[in-house]
Amino acid sequence: MGTGFFMNKKKFIKYIESPVGWLELKATRDSLTAISFVDEKGIASNSEPEILVNAAIQLDEYFKGERKEFDLNIAPEGTEFQKKVWQFVSEVSFGQTASYLDIAYRTGSQKNTRAVGFANGKNPLPIIIPCHRIIGSNGKLTGYAGGLKRKQWLLQHELKYSEKAGVLF
Repeated sequence: MGTGFFMNKKKFIKYIESPVGWLELKATRDSLTAISFVDEKGIASNSEPEILVNAAIQLDEYFKGERKEFDLNIAPEGTEFQKKVWQFVSEVSFGQTASYLDIAYRTGSQKNTRAVGFANGKNPLPIIIPCHRIIGSNGKLTGYAGGLKRKQWLLQHELKYSEKAGVLF
């Protein structure tokens, strides 16, 4: 077995500062695999594949209100059910919200709301897979791996730059 097999699995790390704090971006040579909210900048990889450069540019454009959709090769790791939930979450448009119940119906059963919440909480690519757009059926903000303040900031940010008028909360 050649070394090329292992080279493709190498993870690269980049840190970017954003209005919601430091973001740690992880990628393989050709796919973005994770974004984490971190308290401070860590040690980045010595080399930086194009996917990390593009992800940083697109996230910067998003935070400036210039980008509403991401165009990145992503490879989130999760179960088949989690990936199905993340696909449905990805279909919620910029400036819009959906409920956990809405997503549960899309998965095939309204009884899946807890499983949808759990899958949403395991989303390895927040912002790119916009799990912040998923709210409670009563319109309240519920759980977010980055904290409710970040979730509220992201939703308000999108509202500011969307065609929708009004306030979410």
